[in-house]
Amino acid sequence: MTVASQMLDAYPADLGGIDKQQLAECIDACFECAQACTACADACLSEEMVAELGKCIRTDLDCADVCEATGRVLSRHTGYDATLTRSVLEACAAACKACGDECERHAGMHEHCRICAEACRRCETACRELIASLG
Repeated sequence: MTVASQMLDAYPADLGGIDKQQLAECIDACFECAQACTACADACLSEEMVAELGKCIRTDLDCADVCEATGRVLSRHTGYDATLTRSVLEACAAACKACGDECERHAGMHEHCRICAEACRRCETACRELIASLG
């Protein structure tokens, strides 16, 4: 059981019908993706061909920021705003799609890009599944 799951189980009020397991998986995917993107950007900066990885570094850092913010928003439930939550999840899915696509372009040459692309795909999927469950 992850910390996100434990915290959701310990939350004293009703979550308004949101599936706790799905929410926890999305929170975990967001923070995992943020870490992968941050590490990938740093690894790109250490590559000899760093100039050719400028777009990858930028999408990594943008995705990391969006995923981090999304994970934090999803971790707060008091005064829940479905419209804001949906918007943040859509933005996160879009950032993960863009970053996953960019990292896939470099995955054959850079293992860190392959790992990051996979994390982005998992997070994009988790966000889209949570959006769908919100109705």
